[in-house]
Parts: sequence; C-alpha cells; structure tokens
Amino acid sequence: MWYTVGKNGKESCARQTRGGIKMKIIENERFGRERALYRSDGVLLKNCRFAGEEDGESALKESRNVAAEHCYMDLRYPFWHVHGLRLSDCVLTEHCRAALWYSEEIAIQSCMMNGIKALRECRGIALENVAAHSPEFGWRCRDIKIKDSSVESEYAFFESRSIRADGLRLAGKYTFQYTKNVRISRSELNTKDAFWHAKNVTVVDSEIDGEYLGWYSEGLTLIRCHIKGTQPLCYCKNLKLIDCTTENCDLAFEYSGVQADIRGGIDSIKNPRRGVIRADSVGEIIRTSDSVFPSRARIYAGRRTDKK
Repeated sequence: MWYTVGKNGKESCARQTRGGIKMKIIENERFGRERALYRSDGVLLKNCRFAGEEDGESALKESRNVAAEHCYMDLRYPFWHVHGLRLSDCVLTEHCRAALWYSEEIAIQSCMMNGIKALRECRGIALENVAAHSPEFGWRCRDIKIKDSSVESEYAFFESRSIRADGLRLAGKYTFQYTKNVRISRSELNTKDAFWHAKNVTVVDSEIDGEYLGWYSEGLTLIRCHIKGTQPLCYCKNLKLIDCTTENCDLAFEYSGVQADIRGGIDSIKNPRRGVIRADSVGEIIRTSDSVFPSRARIYAGRRTDKK
C-alpha cells in the first residue's frame, strides 16, 4: 500500500503511477537529518523542504525513481547515485553543494540550481527552462540535452560528451573545454577560453563573445555565428567557419588549419597554417619570419557576388 504522508505524521491512502511505476507521495514535510530518505524507490515529493539545523547530507543517496515538485533543497549532496530523477519547479540553494553526482536518467525543468559543482559525472540529462548559478557546472557528464536555459559558471561542462543545447544563455570562463560531440544552436555564449581542446563541436546561429576562442580544438564548425573577441581560433585542426561575422577579432587563426567564409570584415589574420580564408575585408594580414610553421593558407579579401 502506498501513502500520502503529510504534516504531523498523518497518512491517507493514496498512490500515483508514473511511467508504470507506483510512487509513494510525500507532501509538505521537512527533512533535516542525514540520509533522511536513503535508498528510496518510487517516491514523489511535493512541497517538501530539505533544510534545518540538523544539517544532514545525502538525503536521497542511492535512490531510484524519484520525483520532486516545488521542493526547497538547502542541504548538501541530496542526489548522489540516483537512478531515475525528475525535478520540477524546485530551488537548490547555494548551500546545496554538489547536488547531483554519479546519477543517471535525469530530467530537470523550471528549477534554480545555485550550489557549486551542481552536476558531475552524470548521464542522460535533460535541462529545460533551468537557471544555474554554479561554478564547475556539468563536469564529466554524458548525454546532455539543454533547452531554453541559462548557466552562469566558471569551467562549465569540463570534459563532458554528447551535448545538445538550444536556446542556451551562458556566462562564465573556460567553458566546454575538452568536450566531445557537441552541438549548440540559437545560443548566446559570453565566455573566454571556450572550446579549448574540444573535438567535434558545431555551433549554429549563435553569438560567441570572448577572447581566445577555440584554441587547440579539432573539428570545430561555426555556422552563421557572430564571433567577438581578440585572438580567436588559434592552433586549430579542421576548423570551419560558414557565413560567420566577426567583431573586434584580431590576430585570428594563428597556426590553424582553416576553411573560413566570413561575411563582412575581420581586423587581422596572423600566420594561418593551411586552408582558405575568404572575407569581404581584412584589416591586416600578418606573416612573420619567426613563425613556428610555414604560413601557407590562402587569404582572399574583397567584394563577392553571391550565386543565386
């Protein structure tokens, strides 16, 4: 028998089935002690608070099939080693450190995630309408889908793989470093040192604002993107720019292998290693005698007539 558990310990017979799983419903409760709901299986939490002077951690560690709606999480490590987790309209405070680690099959919708290291070494993650303010967010995760969400973080998504993001608003530093198999669309990325050492990344219809973009990347493709910031896209392999625009971009493409089609101008290009670069105008082409590699890329600047 499944029960709804309310304040003062009163119970009423009730149950709810989600995805073929019967869920025990717990409403309007406060949990403060350590491992308060350890190894739960099939739990739906409504309007609950994980807080209190007991300062207990790991409330739902090693649990399965957990859903939380309109809950307030103010304690550390609540969702470690959880298999099957659904969070909606919840608040994870700055005290809720390292909230989700080593978990899988996670859906988070309309939540605020404010604790440091909120998501790490998880798999099968869907974020929608989420606002995350979390340094070191999303490290070493796999299979991440992000829709219409904002992330403010230093070192976000370090060494993560298989990321799909649409409508992402990101602010931080050192983002997407050492990532693999990433596709981002309709997004605003305000971040320095993004995509360093990244492999197989495609960014479409987005704005990328930040210095030293994409150094040491391999297979980075930017399509209809607006790129802002000094010294972008150096030491790259198999770099492609398709119908992109630039702003305040100088000393670009140093030692890179690149195929670039730039609409409008670019401030300066320095020692591109190989490939073809086309732009409507180039402020300065720099080829130095002390270049580490021969600069053999072809650069074409001037008006173009698009074929119809």
